[in-house]
Amino acid sequence: MLMASCKKSTTTTDPAAPRKIKFILYTNKDFSGDNGNIQFRLSIQKSSNQTLWDSVLPPMRIKDIPDLAHKLVVEKAVPDNYDAAIKAGFYYTIENVGYSWHYDISNEGEKYKEIPFNFQ
Repeated sequence: MLMASCKKSTTTTDPAAPRKIKFILYTNKDFSGDNGNIQFRLSIQKSSNQTLWDSVLPPMRIKDIPDLAHKLVVEKAVPDNYDAAIKAGFYYTIENVGYSWHYDISNEGEKYKEIPFNFQ
């Protein structure tokens, strides 16, 4: 008698698994005296800069950006499980100062990417 069995394995290379981006916002600097306003926007874009998803966070005071122990974490599935290279990250505007950004690349086929941003 011959018996065979197989075990289904789920890994991050499973094409059916949703592709996810984890945004992590914190600072390790002391901004306790900075009452300026800042607004962050989280974004996932194709390499052609076409936006797949974005979300604006409520404005906050710079002094209220959380430290690492209280970090702000947002995990988002990439719309339509888009599998080509994307860029994801933070765009921010400081009132009466200007704007800047921090982003990283998630390569084609990469199913999970963390984008930590230590605001300085």
